[in-house]
Amino acid sequence: MSGPAEHDPHALTPEAFRAEVHSFEFWFGAVQGYLADRAYGHRVDAKDAAPEGADRDRLVTALCNYCVGETAALEGAGGLIEVAPNRPTKIFLSTQAVDEGRHLEVLIHRLRELGVEDPEAEIARRANPSLLAFKRRLLELVKGGDWNAALFAQNVILEAMEFAVFHQHAAEADPITREVLEGIIKDERRHIGFGENELGRRIKADPGIRGHLALVRRELDALVLETFEEALASLGAPASAREDLGRSYRQTVERLGFA
Repeated sequence: MSGPAEHDPHALTPEAFRAEVHSFEFWFGAVQGYLADRAYGHRVDAKDAAPEGADRDRLVTALCNYCVGETAALEGAGGLIEVAPNRPTKIFLSTQAVDEGRHLEVLIHRLRELGVEDPEAEIARRANPSLLAFKRRLLELVKGGDWNAALFAQNVILEAMEFAVFHQHAAEADPITREVLEGIIKDERRHIGFGENELGRRIKADPGIRGHLALVRRELDALVLETFEEALASLGAPASAREDLGRSYRQTVERLGFA
């Protein structure tokens, strides 16, 4: 199979296009451009200007909760490989699991750079209860083999939430944290695109799926919004930012027709 730099995959048939963009070959090309000169998510020669005092404490809390979200996505992507309906989706999810594992690694490394000696203990201490509840429910859907609902919860709801929060945070973050988050955001776009494409095609073939996913969304929305509130508080963001984050999340989810 040719790599993405050698030809235009959009010229392929829909089936061949999906096989190509879900492949490891395409993944290598997609990530190489923003990982080639990075170590643990940021440039080796980047000057650290980490916050101190209360600002550092808020950053540590935010990063700890990002680790909870990335762990949920890592375990979810790994579990979904078994129930994925075909080989191309299994291959894509294997690339996503690699992405999520790398995200978790660079976030933990950033915590160590900030002086956190035991990141695992700190993550457990600072983890948002609403985010932990979301993680439990996501993994229940995965273990139950509900492909549509689990993929929706993971690659649409969770990824949309993380995309919105990371994008907001990166705009105000210190230089190294910003580089780490910007690299993660690039991956989140691809993960969301996969979820939207896969579920959009399945809903088109069976519109009844939409009702099932609407129930999942109603169950999880409250946890997502509570997590937003906590994320904003941990970042010290103004209350007005809540509306922007909520709008970004809703726009992503509603592209699949869930008003």
